[in-house]
Amino acid sequence: MSTKFFIIGLLCLLTPLMVFSQAGHLPVSEEEKKEVIDSVSSILERNYIFPDVAKEIGTRLKQKWKEKKYASITDPFEFSRQLTQDIQSVNGDRHLSTRFDPEGIQLQQTAVNSEDSTTLEERWKRNGQRNNFGFKEVKILDGNIGYLNLTEFFDTRYGGETAQAAMNYLSNTDALIIDLRRNGGGSPSMIQLITSYLYGPEPVHLNNFYWRPQDLNTQTWTLPYVPGKRRPDIPVYVLTSSQTFSAAEEFSYNLRNLERATLVGETTGGGAHPGGPNIATDRFTVWVATGRAINPITNTNWEGVGVKPHLPVLAADAFDVAYLKALDTIKQVVPEYELAGLDWTIAGLKADKEKVTVPEKLLRKYAGQYGPRKLTFENGKLYYQRDNRPKTSLKALSKNLFALEGIPNFRIKMVVEDDEVTAIQGLYQDGRVDLNPREEKKINRP
Repeated sequence: MSTKFFIIGLLCLLTPLMVFSQAGHLPVSEEEKKEVIDSVSSILERNYIFPDVAKEIGTRLKQKWKEKKYASITDPFEFSRQLTQDIQSVNGDRHLSTRFDPEGIQLQQTAVNSEDSTTLEERWKRNGQRNNFGFKEVKILDGNIGYLNLTEFFDTRYGGETAQAAMNYLSNTDALIIDLRRNGGGSPSMIQLITSYLYGPEPVHLNNFYWRPQDLNTQTWTLPYVPGKRRPDIPVYVLTSSQTFSAAEEFSYNLRNLERATLVGETTGGGAHPGGPNIATDRFTVWVATGRAINPITNTNWEGVGVKPHLPVLAADAFDVAYLKALDTIKQVVPEYELAGLDWTIAGLKADKEKVTVPEKLLRKYAGQYGPRKLTFENGKLYYQRDNRPKTSLKALSKNLFALEGIPNFRIKMVVEDDEVTAIQGLYQDGRVDLNPREEKKINRP
């Protein structure tokens, strides 16, 4: 990658850090509009992956300028938005876009030596650090299910150590959920690294690319070595949405066609053409797709159609569906003594999803003394108390099964015989059960 292209790429990623005031910029003149359109058209014709489409885009933009379709636009931001809309209208390539970015362009144009380039790179790296290089959340869910919320595929030169730490933290889980619902793309090097943790050391062919400017074909494979533990043996679930885009789609598409993951959620955005930003004028840039993904299994890609999930659900429901699916799957392989804990977690998740309610009359009926345990009905809720410990509100999992707020490893079940409440069962996450009969004296009975 050339130094010039690298610097421009840094500026494109730094743009969210720069706050522009529309009032602080000169209006865009007709002369500047023509200059921008001519430059954008020329850059596209030289570099865009589809030469015929590039010519059509250029012809359309020039014709619209000639017909004075842009004459009423004076705001440079609005002009950039309209150009992007017109460029994308030809073939729907959402990667193609223009940006009004005079500050970023000036920084690039004044970065004339390696010291300037290093300064820009440090700013980009700092931006990545502030967002933990896209690793938004890494945790282990009940049932020993790993969860990774990844919002960007950052270049491994900067985010590699964070990726390694995340994947090793999750390396002892029995299944893995990778959440890409808010991931708009990024670097193929991070795709390669994370995917390598999901396979053994034997190389796996992930993807092919054709690059028009160099007339070059390239391939990506899993890495023969990763720092830490590989997990080729665990089920993987990838969460997608209509906002999942570009590199996040490649990651999903690769694993789907390799049958390495189950995709849950919505069909993705449909952007399969990688590339980068180019300076068009001293105030405008254009993002040009210079490459095309060619999957070695399908011999095509997801451009314009997106990646379809195995389990299509609303993005908002994808996590719950994948979590339950993961728990049901690992139940088939874990030792028998772990089944009670998995069933415990599954019951809680299903109850949360169904939002169980219990009639007030029945809650009042449950109130009473059960040996050292006591249930009271107060202000429309049922509370649990053992001995002189603090009261804890109860959450219904079914009409006779309750979880304790803030105490995840203990539940109570009401024992009812001949329509009479006779006892409380104490249920523990490890499968233990104890029983306390109800005492004669009733508390808070109607």
